[in-house]
Amino acid sequence: MSDHHHGHHSHSHHHHHPLSPGSKNRIFLISFGLNVGIVVLQVIFGLLSNSLSLLADAGHNFSDVVGLLIAWGAVWLGQRQASINYTYGLKRSTILAALLNASLILVALGAIAVEAVHRFQNPVAIQENMVIVVASLGIVLNGFTAWLFAKDQHDLNMRGVFLHMLTDALVSVGVVLGAIAIMVTGQNWIDPAMSLVIAVLIFLGTWGLLKDSVRLILDGVPTAIEMQAVQTFLLEHPVVLSLHHLHVWALSTTETALTVHLVVAPTTTPDQILQDINQALAKNFGILHSTIQLETTETLNQCQVTDSNCYQCY
Repeated sequence: MSDHHHGHHSHSHHHHHPLSPGSKNRIFLISFGLNVGIVVLQVIFGLLSNSLSLLADAGHNFSDVVGLLIAWGAVWLGQRQASINYTYGLKRSTILAALLNASLILVALGAIAVEAVHRFQNPVAIQENMVIVVASLGIVLNGFTAWLFAKDQHDLNMRGVFLHMLTDALVSVGVVLGAIAIMVTGQNWIDPAMSLVIAVLIFLGTWGLLKDSVRLILDGVPTAIEMQAVQTFLLEHPVVLSLHHLHVWALSTTETALTVHLVVAPTTTPDQILQDINQALAKNFGILHSTIQLETTETLNQCQVTDSNCYQCY
């Protein structure tokens, strides 16, 4: 006996309340405009003041502009309807965007590190006052942008943008502190040293995003889901005797899917158990897309004969 049920429209879970598409578009538009402005200012004044740390910050901000466009495009693609060739739609593009964003940051870090080494060998005087004013503006604008994206932390794509912006705000703090230190000590090597510290901070902030996006692309279980808890929940249901072929993976950075074969008693009412379990999966784990195949003890015997791998849990 095989029964399939997709809980696509269950929204009773309490894990998060995603932003509406309209809200996301507004946030992206505002953030894009602010970040383009930051980049232009930092490049102009970074060149005028000879500050590598300010130019490094501008370079990272430019990667944020590209990252914003990628993330924004992925949100748009994820909203497109499913088709005969893409039966889940293009939701997974949000995972690809998170991975691409993390990769872009790492490339930018390499460029910053190479230039910093060059500056150590050939220190250049900077105009500290100009650097402090521009970097302080960066703190305010990046901090505001990070705040805009802080509301949707469950979404890896949005969290990627949030980490970019939060890191940028912290980087700008570092640039200000470096410029003040140069004013006090007169040591120009502090500028490239600060840019290396900035690069390390950005790397640490990006590593988690890179790891999580690769995990989802490889159909790994989303970090918010505890597989042992899901398995225990299913096995504790009164009519479930055992289970196998339990799989949980991400359809996008916001949606999780599950498939499982449950062995139940022959007297079980299929519709009732499917409804109960699907509602509970949505409420307790935020899993809205579930496909459950029910098997009685009779069909299980047949399964054992035809499929030697029948008892694989994962």
